[in-house]
Amino acid sequence: MLEGFNLDKTYQFLLVTLAFLLPLTVFGGNLVIVIICILWIISGDYRSKFSQIIKSKLLIASILFFFLHIIGLIWTEDLSWGLHIVHKMWYFVLLLPILYTIVKKDYIGKYIAAFLLAISITEIFSYLVWFEFIGEFKNATHTNPTPFMSHVSYNPILAFAIYLVLHELFFNKKIANLKMYLYGFFAITMSVNMFITGGRAGQVAFFLMLSILIFQILDKQRIKAFIAIFIFIPGIFFTAYQTSHLFQERVNLALNNISNYSELKDAAINTSVGSRINFAINSFEIIKKNPIIGVGTGDFPNEYNIIHQINSPKMKSTTNPHNMYILLLVQLGLVGTLSMLSIFYYQIKISFNSSSKFIRDAGLTLPLMFLVLMLSDSYLLGHFTTLLFIFFSSFLYKDFEQH
Repeated sequence: MLEGFNLDKTYQFLLVTLAFLLPLTVFGGNLVIVIICILWIISGDYRSKFSQIIKSKLLIASILFFFLHIIGLIWTEDLSWGLHIVHKMWYFVLLLPILYTIVKKDYIGKYIAAFLLAISITEIFSYLVWFEFIGEFKNATHTNPTPFMSHVSYNPILAFAIYLVLHELFFNKKIANLKMYLYGFFAITMSVNMFITGGRAGQVAFFLMLSILIFQILDKQRIKAFIAIFIFIPGIFFTAYQTSHLFQERVNLALNNISNYSELKDAAINTSVGSRINFAINSFEIIKKNPIIGVGTGDFPNEYNIIHQINSPKMKSTTNPHNMYILLLVQLGLVGTLSMLSIFYYQIKISFNSSSKFIRDAGLTLPLMFLVLMLSDSYLLGHFTTLLFIFFSSFLYKDFEQH
């Protein structure tokens, strides 16, 4: 059907474009995804594609995770919300397998370079707003300058971008001087940018990423790694705390909400941290009644609202507990949660078996970061963070030797 058309080069152009648009625009990213999917569907060679997919335990785990959401519609009472959740999960059944079959090892550097170029653009605009060279726009304010997405998504993505830059600096022995200076400057300015924006989950991911990187740099010297972590991580934390008013304010607010939650419950639950604690407490009452298969894909809002009216009627109800584990435990119980965790298990297992230093290191860092991030929000439901997870998973865990 596409005779005479260089499909592979087109795919690679689209993948590089997708990597660039990933942190910049929802519409642009979705447009490229639609084009890739249409080309993949009409290009034939289905036997080869299917063969690649079924040979990957990671892809099988991802597809099963999606279909558990379909099965969960059987016992859900709110079918419309269930279909809404299913729609958000389609990346796991279609996009990840499609990207997995078309990514190329030789283009990994280009994917990452395009992604980092886009992050540099977001960083420039962030600083322009912060220094008030330009006015506030979209999500960016002078006190919380995250221009193209909210700080909830921006800081985790920024943390992973910083990891990619630092890994290149420390492990690429052939890096040119100009690139080394550019990346060094980039790493510093991105790290500062991390603390002039308000995403606490991303800041936690930043410290986790640095800890992982220190272990990877010092390799088997675990005692030295622990010493380095105990020196550098508190040092960076207290430097940021003393120099960034926003970071200090957000840290103090979080600690105050946690320590005074029981005494100031009515006031505390109307804060971001307090509300998450309240969501968790209410949700666990639902989980205790439906621990194995949950209440169904679409019933979190209704079931939560019932408990909420009894326990915390003074605050707004929610359709999301801002915790991926709790959401899955409510919706699909232990079965759904273990299914999701199997994805991370295979990612970590595959990364350990890689012969490439970069693939092994980045392949371990990505799932560990998300495992921590998902304690504070449903990061596999949001567009930007889910696309980051899916896009990098498509080539970090592909056995290129078999294809």
